[in-house]
Amino acid sequence: MSQTTMKRNKTFFNRMLDSIEYAGNKLPDPIVLFIILCVITLISSYITSLFHVSVTHPITGEEVVATNLLTGDGLVSILLNSVTNFTSFAPLGMVLVMMLGIGMAENSGFFSTIMKRAVLTTPKKLIIPIIILIAIVGNAAGDAGPIVLPPLAASVVMAFGYHPLVGLVMAYASTLGAFAANFIIGMSDTLVAGFTGPAAQTVDPNYVANPAMNYYFIVVSAVILLFVSLWVTHKFTIPRFGQYTGEIEAIEKISIEENRGLKWAGISTALFLIVLLALIIPENGILRNSETGSIIDGSPLISGIVPILTIFFFIPGFFYGLGAKTITSSKDFGEMLGKSMSTMGPYIVLVFFAAQLLSFFSASNLGPIIAIKGANFLNDIGITGVPLIIMFILFVAFVNLLIGSASAKWAILAPIFVPMFMYLDYHPAFTQAIYRVGDSITNPITPMLPYLVLLLSFAKKYDKNIGLGTLISALFPYTVFFGIFWIIIAVVWYLIGVPVGPQGPIHF
Repeated sequence: MSQTTMKRNKTFFNRMLDSIEYAGNKLPDPIVLFIILCVITLISSYITSLFHVSVTHPITGEEVVATNLLTGDGLVSILLNSVTNFTSFAPLGMVLVMMLGIGMAENSGFFSTIMKRAVLTTPKKLIIPIIILIAIVGNAAGDAGPIVLPPLAASVVMAFGYHPLVGLVMAYASTLGAFAANFIIGMSDTLVAGFTGPAAQTVDPNYVANPAMNYYFIVVSAVILLFVSLWVTHKFTIPRFGQYTGEIEAIEKISIEENRGLKWAGISTALFLIVLLALIIPENGILRNSETGSIIDGSPLISGIVPILTIFFFIPGFFYGLGAKTITSSKDFGEMLGKSMSTMGPYIVLVFFAAQLLSFFSASNLGPIIAIKGANFLNDIGITGVPLIIMFILFVAFVNLLIGSASAKWAILAPIFVPMFMYLDYHPAFTQAIYRVGDSITNPITPMLPYLVLLLSFAKKYDKNIGLGTLISALFPYTVFFGIFWIIIAVVWYLIGVPVGPQGPIHF
């Protein structure tokens, strides 16, 4: 480790990051964490029922009483309902279906090639903003964003005269720090909506969440954060790393097969979009609401957004594979789909225990009790509106330093905060939107994401003495300014009062 790195590691900030890393590493695996939470919930149901804990429902006026789940009938109910809790859990089906499309696009090589093509064909003046744009959009591509793009960006910016660590840091921070900002709806939208829906149903059983309900918010966020990332890169990152004196690598050109694959992918995607528009634009289009003619409210377009997005990703991925000859047989096709599902193993196990936890919260009435008492407390002390929004975002941002998984965090927090905010008259879509801000801004610096260690290994290729403290200190300005500007966006959005997306008003 260099003397410079050692000095940086002695700063208060790096000591704080070391403490966060240590505390986070002491947390159990998210799956084990959910098992522990299930046990705690069962014990809490016994204790709260013993003391006859109850609240008055603010909407119905009925008394909500804590129910003991550790009775004979309660234990039998847990046993009999465990399978249906899991199989009827809405996020599971949505995510697995979506993964078929994204997995095909990723495993066929389409995502990585299109990223490479975009940066290779960009003029020098536009190379930095284009890489940032690709990074923000690339978070819809799952692991392809934080894994494929940073080393590619390093090679590209090096060829244009910048230090390669500029490309690494910029691409990594823009992909993960702007994780909830995009121009298209992706896997993360489906994941969080899947947990928001069941949590909201504890207050309104008829509520249905759709993955597009934050769409307006994430598009505007993507535009603004692009300029924020561009400013941070020129203000801090480029001056920080200075001139690179090492050997400049040549960027591998796109092969004939890859070019053919991209061409086939482009044609197939264009045809799909033409068909989709033909089903939307006419007044009697089958993807419109048959009664009102609306494209948004109650339309098959919004209700069927998950399979539509699956096809949107699947088609270019499949035809790219045929053109680039990464798919040469039905065996290749089957293996790619199988591989996309195999990566979801930990998520499926996590969902099993998350589904049980939500069921326990509902059956014991602990969820509504905590939510109503929390809402009453916030009302009593007068914290609502802008202060509440800022506090919630900062709270989630801190939790994100300890629990990296967005789905694991929201599975824990949604059953409490979605109903609580509903009782305070905030719509689940808005609560989800501000949650995603906090869940994103500390992503670049959290040691709980496995990508950070991978980024360090990439960085050591260009500076063998670089340490984690040096890397995180370079990423930190992105976290700070993404946080400042994104909080401003959320507050302004709240004050203006426009919906955050289709079927996503501010107030409930």
